[in-house]
Amino acid sequence: MIDNLDEIDPNSVGAILYRPKDDVDRLLADFAQDIAQQGVRIGGIVQRHARCANGTHVMLAIDVATGQEISISQPLGSGAMSCNLDTNGLAEAAAVVSQALRKKIDLLVINKFAKQEAAGRGLRAEFVDAITQGVPVLTAVPKKRLGDWRTFTAGVSTLLPCDRQSLEQWWREISRRRARGAISTSSGYLGTMIPDRLMTTMRLSTTSSPKSPIGLFRRLRKQP
Repeated sequence: MIDNLDEIDPNSVGAILYRPKDDVDRLLADFAQDIAQQGVRIGGIVQRHARCANGTHVMLAIDVATGQEISISQPLGSGAMSCNLDTNGLAEAAAVVSQALRKKIDLLVINKFAKQEAAGRGLRAEFVDAITQGVPVLTAVPKKRLGDWRTFTAGVSTLLPCDRQSLEQWWREISRRRARGAISTSSGYLGTMIPDRLMTTMRLSTTSSPKSPIGLFRRLRKQP
């Protein structure tokens, strides 16, 4: 348990800021696969969309360590062309993330912080666990949820453009710090990686963001 936000390095929490036109799912999946092949101990989930035989779309969570596919959506009904989130599938995906955290991994990937997490559901508790444990985390945040993400993390994160070069640069810096055996909490964020058109991250005090689950970690209890 981490009692002080100053003990969390914002560089170790990477959040890809993306727009609807961006294929962030493929970007995350390809990056996770490539660094795993380089020997990085990686855990967590990425997301993939698939089409069923009847034409409906389904969402799959993919365990990056094993390749296991978990359906996290269910059809809305006969003839429906869309799908709804499956709570059982989400629980299974959460279990994959929790199991990865119990291992000595170099990087945890969580497909995204979106509507469910902003509302206090989804993988919100797993995000809290990872960040407070100091495990490097990589996720994606839709632009419309940026405010929710900032409130959730109390500003303790680094925003990344939605491109491969930025991910590689971010990971090289994290790897160098870990190789040196210590990550300095006073080194600041990687502002040079963030275009001027995007709002850069800033560290907030625990009193300036009372709704942040990181700042209130002691009172958090993981929901079943």
